Amino acid sequence: MPRDGFDIGGDLRALNTRFADDTQGALDFALSGALGRIAMVSSFGAESVVLLHMLAQRHPDAPVLFVDTMMLFPETMAYQRDVAQALNLQDVRVIRPTREALFAHDPDSVLHLTEPDACCTLRKTQALEAALDGFDGWITGRKRSQGGERAALDLFEADGARIKVNPLAGWDAARLSDYIDTHHLPRHPLVARGYPSIGCAPCTGPVAPGEDPRAGRWRGREKTECGIHVRNGRVIRGNAAQPAASEQQAAQ
Repeated sequence: MPRDGFDIGGDLRALNTRFADDTQGALDFALSGALGRIAMVSSFGAESVVLLHMLAQRHPDAPVLFVDTMMLFPETMAYQRDVAQALNLQDVRVIRPTREALFAHDPDSVLHLTEPDACCTLRKTQALEAALDGFDGWITGRKRSQGGERAALDLFEADGARIKVNPLAGWDAARLSDYIDTHHLPRHPLVARGYPSIGCAPCTGPVAPGEDPRAGRWRGREKTECGIHVRNGRVIRGNAAQPAASEQQAAQ
């Protein structure tokens, strides 16, 4: 939990006001110890390098959690290794679902075809929750410009008993692209092939010009989120949020 006396409601509102136009300040504060132990969670996806670069400039030893679902694109796996090395990130932790869980619930790796929510729970959500044990909060790269459930995103928000920090909440695609170009950062190789949002290979496709950047995720389904994010006690997956309690039961 954050420091004693932290008011989850009032203090978060004050932090959102204080750092409204200060991305680096929000990131630095999150890692100052004032909120307890904080990790960054990164997909090493299409725009992840921006926040990872900011982290590396001042906090290269901060823990970075990368969830390898065992279904990611080969390009993502190579990009993760290349970026971590290029930025000299010193504590990247690769998180995977346990072999026992995969054998019990998805031995043939086809669960995503019939139950994508259960697949995400098995391969990503439960693995990340276990990795976050001992942390008081986490940093994400989500942005309001991604639309959908993210359109009203705050910089600082409650995530159950933890604090979630979204330093790039106010950034749009043009600002992200400018930052990457200015700092000569490597781009994910799939971006040039029409993938502005990148998840697991079986459930991610290219996006046509003018489409929502996340239109290629779980195309043809109501599902728009993997389920690692919770708002007001409900797991965010798509148009209808589910009670967080179901998160623990979905892969049982």
